[in-house]
Amino acid sequence: MPEIEDAMVKVTMGPEKKTRVRSDKEKKLVAYHEAGHAVVSKFLPTQDDVHQISIVPRGMAGGYTMYRPSEDKSFMSKSEMEETIVSLLGGRVAESLILNDISTGASNDIERASKIARDMVSKYGMSSVVGAIMFGAGQEEVFLGRDLTQSKNYSEQTASIIDAETKSIIDKAYERAENILKEHIDKLHVVAGILLEKEKIDGEEFAKVFEN
Repeated sequence: MPEIEDAMVKVTMGPEKKTRVRSDKEKKLVAYHEAGHAVVSKFLPTQDDVHQISIVPRGMAGGYTMYRPSEDKSFMSKSEMEETIVSLLGGRVAESLILNDISTGASNDIERASKIARDMVSKYGMSSVVGAIMFGAGQEEVFLGRDLTQSKNYSEQTASIIDAETKSIIDKAYERAENILKEHIDKLHVVAGILLEKEKIDGEEFAKVFEN
């Protein structure tokens, strides 16, 4: 039911801030940013369908793209993690392509993408270069009188390799997101245009954009 879904969004994202005054430039940036996420995810086989896109500010977010999970998952495959990173970077890529500029709005996306990439390399053994080894076990647990640097259990050389592998995953994901948006730039413009006009798009309306 729409009322229940709206309540869930409110709990997750915070209340809408319709009274917040934004410039046309900011609205355009947010519209293309969110459209970038949605269009990129549309062409990633492992990603869930778009449920709702909004450029109405909520909480700390200028807008959001929500997805409808197709199934309950207890684990994620390497390809799914890679494509999640691609989807997360879709907003930043759209800003760069359309506005020829980038903003701070992608900071949370970049943080999440970076964590997934680093976990793939150092926690889940998904890098052929690093191998099936977990590095930095227990670093997230910080005890009184013990900082993170003291719990590091690998060399600076290994740290450099992990950094390089993490960056490689991010760079490849960025390039893939860029290729998707360049190929489907017309759909990006359509979705952003609807958002600028209506502020919100549901999953059904979003899907219709790709029917022609």
